[in-house]
Amino acid sequence: MAQTLCAPVHSDLLIRKSRFIGCVEPMADRASAQRRVAELRALHPGAAHVCWALLAGGQSAAVDDGEPGGTAGRPMLDVLRHQDLEGVVATVVRYFGGVKLGAGGLVRAYTDCVAQALLTARKVPLQRMKRLCCTVPYALEGLLRRESEAAGVQLLEVRHGSLVELDLSLPEPEAAAFVQRINDIGQGRVGWLS
Repeated sequence: MAQTLCAPVHSDLLIRKSRFIGCVEPMADRASAQRRVAELRALHPGAAHVCWALLAGGQSAAVDDGEPGGTAGRPMLDVLRHQDLEGVVATVVRYFGGVKLGAGGLVRAYTDCVAQALLTARKVPLQRMKRLCCTVPYALEGLLRRESEAAGVQLLEVRHGSLVELDLSLPEPEAAAFVQRINDIGQGRVGWLS
């Protein structure tokens, strides 16, 4: 089962006078990852490279940022895949120390930087979430809110019209039982839109 991280983790390695500053953190999509990389470039204007790898659904990426092709982004991505992670970005800021490491040395350096950061990582299983939308009479709104809170269901949005429309989110495996419970309590007065 795929996992993600609870919080960002960091590493800082010195390899033959080059400094590698690594970070692996939860990240939802490519646009967010690119913003994070832009922040790192601004924080480290003297850095030679800001390489990164993203695993986020179909938005995976591996960027070498001027290092020889396949020596930074791809090895970092391989570490994330090997750890069975999803929804994370790994970034490594490199300050060049004047000594060339060669292709093999670069692969090892970027791989080690990400792997070292992940040694202290707290991982949590990713849960596939189900989004539900239902309508209820005003008289059942309070009951549905209490049942949702008791079941750990996240209330995303509530719209008031002729009926109350609620958008809910919960772990997919629990959705069928929750819908059945609400249907039983609502005695046929709950309408499911999705």
